[in-house]
Amino acid sequence: MEKILRVNSRTGSWKIEVCDGEIGRLGGRALIAHVLLNEVVPTCDPLGRKNKLIVACGLLGDTPVTTAGRFSLGGKSPLTMGVKEANVGGAAGKALARLGFRAVIVEDAPRSYSPRVLYINRSGVELFEVRDLLRASVSDTCGYLRARFGDQIGILCIGPAGEMGMCAAGIATTDHTGVQIRYAARGGLGALMGSKGIKAMVFDPKDAPNPVFYDSVALNRANKELVRLLMEDPKTENRHNFGTPAVLSLCNELGILPTRNFRSGSFEGALKICGETIAMLIDKRGGDARKGTPCVKGCVIRCSNVFADAAGKEIVASIQYENIALLGSNLGIGDIDKVAELNRLCNEIGLDAIETGAAIGVAMEAGILDFGDAEAAKELLHEVRKGTPLGRIIGNGAAVTGRVFNVRRVPVIKGQGIPAYDPRSLKGIGVTYATSPMGADHTAGNALETASTVDPRSSANQPEVSRRLQLRAAILDSLGVCLFIRPAFVKKPELIAELLNARYGWNWTYKDVRNFAVECLQKEKTFNERAGIIEPADVPEFMREEPLPPYNTVFDVSPDELKRTWVADPPEDVF
Repeated sequence: MEKILRVNSRTGSWKIEVCDGEIGRLGGRALIAHVLLNEVVPTCDPLGRKNKLIVACGLLGDTPVTTAGRFSLGGKSPLTMGVKEANVGGAAGKALARLGFRAVIVEDAPRSYSPRVLYINRSGVELFEVRDLLRASVSDTCGYLRARFGDQIGILCIGPAGEMGMCAAGIATTDHTGVQIRYAARGGLGALMGSKGIKAMVFDPKDAPNPVFYDSVALNRANKELVRLLMEDPKTENRHNFGTPAVLSLCNELGILPTRNFRSGSFEGALKICGETIAMLIDKRGGDARKGTPCVKGCVIRCSNVFADAAGKEIVASIQYENIALLGSNLGIGDIDKVAELNRLCNEIGLDAIETGAAIGVAMEAGILDFGDAEAAKELLHEVRKGTPLGRIIGNGAAVTGRVFNVRRVPVIKGQGIPAYDPRSLKGIGVTYATSPMGADHTAGNALETASTVDPRSSANQPEVSRRLQLRAAILDSLGVCLFIRPAFVKKPELIAELLNARYGWNWTYKDVRNFAVECLQKEKTFNERAGIIEPADVPEFMREEPLPPYNTVFDVSPDELKRTWVADPPEDVF
């Protein structure tokens, strides 16, 4: 029987509960929604004592299913002021699941901040101070912890931005080799972790017993079918070779690539920062550089990379499309080495590169620095690292930056920076941004995958498209698997129930899986309503009024149409 660990961050006390009953059938995002709705005061201060930081393994988190081991972190967001779940890969999810925990829930808040480590192993739980980690970078923190506890541990940590309570702060983890830095980046969860007085969590699975599955034979059979379907899909090879930067050229062609604070949807320097260029440079430079690496051990998609400089020395691992767009084209920067360096600095400071790129773009709009000036952008990040007044403005995200500098063209929805897909020419994702409980989050229902079958610049039927994509995302985030395994489930959606039934001995059907997603989203929406968030939100005013080059489109899905997203019954076929 799996367990839930509760830790009081004020007293240091902890207790373990059995994960059974209703919560026993929840994982990842669905478990976070349940805990928030039932245990957290919706109107609370997100950085105060009544909020909770929830680390939740997916329902398949302890299995050998490909990509399983991704996990979710959540709480009330200091950016959106509503529900927030951020899904991430790395080694920590499998390590926590191996210890038999479905979730860790950190409650209350200390009287003052000091850098503490929450250490969990087979024998018990410790919460202790490590003064050497005060304001330490993410890589230094991870290096210290791996040297102290061994290289088989899973790590969650924050950088200086999270310690200082900046609302653009994320929570970092590493892959099983300690090379890649991955982020549960969105929503300011790093500030929430900092408010609990925790610099890092360490999950040490040494000598933990192997999990017991209801039907290992059926589980392995279903996983083999999943892998087969994935390997037959051409997107898998494309992602292996080019990673997520593969879509940059497509986004540029569709006219949705954020350029100079979302003034245009195409960038004249796109070829210099696209996936094909990155893959070519990785092959050419050698040394530390490599592509086709997994963020979760056992993943067959392997879309991650290590990007190195001309001498073959690592700059950043991994460099992803969204970060390239927000720190590159959005800032008018067409040098991939400079973009990678900005990405590295965000990682070390503990910042969401999407939110930070949006904030710097707003600062450029305000004339604080010029578009295209990578060195000035680096200096801004150093200001964040030092915690200066200017640095704290940028470190608190795009909305705060816009208010402070009196900028009206601020690309945010529900207080959160818009990711790398402009909703004026990809209107389905605009509906997702406006109607998802997560706000402007591309992982909540990304319409890019439907752009070849649904006219992305037409407003027709976009609520229906978004509804299906949002339900799909809720399922995958609750299973603890990667969004990139969607093609396999599109071909064989009943495979989801087969995997869950083999793991737990349930008797679920595909309809049960769909209803599970509906309940997850309903809980999230209810929490937001009780928090005082008006649903649906809308895109920024300038996106309804300013035509977006090169196709000169505006976001014209009406407020009434946005409301239609959740009025109709959910579709029978989510995938």
